Amino acid sequence: MKSINELIKEINELKSELHNKDFLLTWEQSPEELERVLKTAQALKAMRKENIATNIFKNGLGISLFRDNSTRTRFSYASAINMLGLAQQDLDEGKSQIAHGETVRETANMISFCADAIGIRDDMYLGAGNAYMREVGEALDDGVKEGVLPHRPALVNLQCDIDHPTQSMADLAWLEEHFGGLDKLKGKKIAMTWAYSPSYGKPLSVPQGIIGLMTRFGMDVTLAHPEGYDLIPEVVEEARKNAEASGGSFTQVESMEEAFKDADIVYPKSWAPYQVMGRRTELLRANDHDGLKALEQECLAQNANHKDWHCTEEMMKQTKDGEALYMHCLPADITGVSCKEGEVEESVFEKYRIATYKEASWKPYIIAAMIMNRKYQEPGDVLQELLDDAEKRVK
Repeated sequence: MKSINELIKEINELKSELHNKDFLLTWEQSPEELERVLKTAQALKAMRKENIATNIFKNGLGISLFRDNSTRTRFSYASAINMLGLAQQDLDEGKSQIAHGETVRETANMISFCADAIGIRDDMYLGAGNAYMREVGEALDDGVKEGVLPHRPALVNLQCDIDHPTQSMADLAWLEEHFGGLDKLKGKKIAMTWAYSPSYGKPLSVPQGIIGLMTRFGMDVTLAHPEGYDLIPEVVEEARKNAEASGGSFTQVESMEEAFKDADIVYPKSWAPYQVMGRRTELLRANDHDGLKALEQECLAQNANHKDWHCTEEMMKQTKDGEALYMHCLPADITGVSCKEGEVEESVFEKYRIATYKEASWKPYIIAAMIMNRKYQEPGDVLQELLDDAEKRVK
């Protein structure tokens, strides 16, 4: 494992414009910028392990807005901003003036007077979540330009309708750790496959995030799902272009078996079809409860036709040497544990349970690294100061 000094040196050598833009989609960032976030996260994690304090802010707020339920990302964001020295304030829209018609432009400025970071999860409405984040970002830019805000808070996408960059970057950090380096990922086959779930309406952002990011690093990415469970077409096309540019590959197949064949990594995860998410968005906006119930029943029946999309021990035998790395963003639908029938067999999940925990453990450091790279043009210099001071986190 590289030393903190080695990581800081490498961070300083990587070109980046992350201090001038928000981290909303991974494919909007250059490979060097993505690598710099990874190395910053590694340095922060190493400092934490060595009991070195990383509170680069003496005070300030980290604002969170979660429009959907969350465990890992919610606590990872709280951990990240606390790690950097910020206090968390959750924006409860029901207790704000938003319900009275307060505009996005106004809200963004009002919550940001002493804020250094804003994290938003908005994944329920197809075509809206990422657009909302960009509207917030534009309002923050205007606030700084007009002298309302003393500085620009970092805006982090904690999951939207298009991408889940903190998850996919944490996944990439785990793969880098597991296989021993980003260069070791070239030519590795990762199977991103749909899997059966007894629930409906799961966002598209995780599979889209995986195919959009892993194709940047020369991996052989295979996407598999039943007919009709398509992802957003533009994201699929982005994955194709990324693979061509990186020297990897992007393939679509029609069965889990074919995707798993000789795979080094498997990522079986349920999601709702692109067309269904579009219909669901229209019904949510119309507040059509009966329509939503009918759509749910229709989709559950459709899912039930594909229960054979199940990550079992037998299915895992198709992978490279029968020992592919299993990944999941969690919580997984575990057959016989969290549900009667689900995405993954209990024995498979249990074999890789600790591995999935390690995968998730990267998320606080990734979020903190995104914030640091947005707030500082040279985060390596800031890390060096922390290392030179070597103030103990726990006395």
